[in-house]
Amino acid sequence: MRHPDLYERFLPFGGQLLRGGRLPERLRELLILRTSCNTGARYEWGRHLPLAKAAGVTDADVVRITEGAEAHGWTDLERHLIRAADELHSLATLSDATWQALAGHFDDAELIEIVMLVGQYHMVAFFLNTAGVELDPGFDSTGFAEGSRSHE
Repeated sequence: MRHPDLYERFLPFGGQLLRGGRLPERLRELLILRTSCNTGARYEWGRHLPLAKAAGVTDADVVRITEGAEAHGWTDLERHLIRAADELHSLATLSDATWQALAGHFDDAELIEIVMLVGQYHMVAFFLNTAGVELDPGFDSTGFAEGSRSHE
């Protein structure tokens, strides 16, 4: 805690997205894991893997997350969400096609939350990766695929 004022203000925002958000837990965790994968955030992957599994993310889903949106087995909605995480990572925006596909499943507030969630976990990855934060004891990064991150 080298910047307590910033930390104090950051926690409510992150907490709102994590615990008070509108997205279903499983879909939220798919977005977080894909963002962790895209950013090489081993810490976030390891911390969110148990949350994802508790929310119904399967071992097969975890493998697919590292393979991306075109991996066999995603539903159309899941494919669009993974694509959204990838587009936000590489382009800092969503294509019209992805936005329209998601708009068929989510209201405006949920669409905003998707973008903010991916952005917030990018910010967390920037800090954790830069600071070299190690994964806490009792957590592991099983399934993390460093090579799957986008370099576009």
